[in-house]
Amino acid sequence: MRALITFICFLALIPLGLGQAYQPRPGETIMKIEIEGRGDVYIRLFTKEAPKTTAHIQRLVKNGFYNGQRFHRVERSPRPYLAQIGDPASRSGDLANVGNGGSGANIPYEETGFDHKAGVVGLARTVQDPNSGDSQFYITLAPAKFLDGKYTVFGRVVGGMAVVRSIERGDRVVSVRIL
Repeated sequence: MRALITFICFLALIPLGLGQAYQPRPGETIMKIEIEGRGDVYIRLFTKEAPKTTAHIQRLVKNGFYNGQRFHRVERSPRPYLAQIGDPASRSGDLANVGNGGSGANIPYEETGFDHKAGVVGLARTVQDPNSGDSQFYITLAPAKFLDGKYTVFGRVVGGMAVVRSIERGDRVVSVRIL
């Protein structure tokens, strides 16, 4: 009987363990992205290394800019590459014409010295202008060395990388907030 009660208690606690949230360490700034039907992603922002970029992203988050947006770009072929979000036009309509919009700001490139490993978060921009970053950002699905030194790396996934790997084009963000 005692073993049965212990087993039932264990089964009851499993969902709690699976649903645990990332606990920020002192001094960390964490951005939490809740993705509908997928789960949560926790990103540590590099506030010291990319102060202009992270301040801009935090302002957008606090204003609810990303809530309801969809991932408009997910590249898996020829190899896993990235998932991208940040165009407000992705909230509704066809994703075919999405990918050029933003908040209207231009954030200058910040060299942070971080390599593009899996789980790195970078500020998307136009190919021609390194100082044209705005609200769109990407999360790398695998190492992407060819991006090193070209895009501002402003964060890294510290929780929920399995969720990131499961993202599909069109997945909707329920909410984004700063912890």
